[in-house]
This record gives sequence, structure tokens and C-alpha cells, in this order.
Amino acid sequence: MMRKTRSVADYIATAPPKARARLNKIRATIRKAAPGATESLKWRMPAVSYKRIVIMYAAFTNHISLFPMPSALKAFRKELKGFKTGRGTIQLPNDKPLPLALIRRITAWRAKEVRERDAKWRG
Repeated sequence: MMRKTRSVADYIATAPPKARARLNKIRATIRKAAPGATESLKWRMPAVSYKRIVIMYAAFTNHISLFPMPSALKAFRKELKGFKTGRGTIQLPNDKPLPLALIRRITAWRAKEVRERDAKWRG
């Protein structure tokens, strides 16, 4: 169990050593796919958001989970075959390469979804 952290950088720094490089790659990929989004911790996990959460991620013993919300899992269901998924999560096993291009596409899709939903509420 990791100690309580105060920032995304602190979360990554206190993650198990084998997870740190993977978390940094995921973080960089997500930040590029959601320009201008804010990083924070939500429920003790790194999150990227505009006015609402775009995506979250977290390290576990044998995998890293992405939490892109159920709408993204539905939109990318064909590309996610072969991954263990739940209602709103994707597990990325530590013993397999990270699907960075897929993470980028999912994050960009979610960023667009969030911006469009918020624009409708403002209009």
C-alpha cells in the first residue's frame, strides 16, 4: 500500500519501482492528448480534468488501471478486446507493453466528449 500522497508527481514517486516508468509514460501520453487539462488527485488516484474528469489511472500490484468512464469503454470496445475491463476501467498488465497509442486515442476522445458536454451546458 502506498502512503498518502499530495500530488500526481508524489503519487508516481511513491509507487512501486516497477510501476514508476509505466506511470510516467501514461502520464505524458494523457497530458499530450488532453492539452490544457488540470492534473490532480481524485480518490487518491491521478486524474486529468477540465471541469469534469477526463480520465484517471492508478497502480496496482500486477497492473495499472485506467478509468476513462463507461462511455469510452463502449466507444472503444473492439480495440479493447484482449484487455480485462470492468464497467469503467481497463487493466493494463505489468508484464505486457503499454498500448500508448490506444491510451492517447481514448484520452483524446474523452477530452472531446467532456468539452462538448460542458459546452452544451454553457449554451
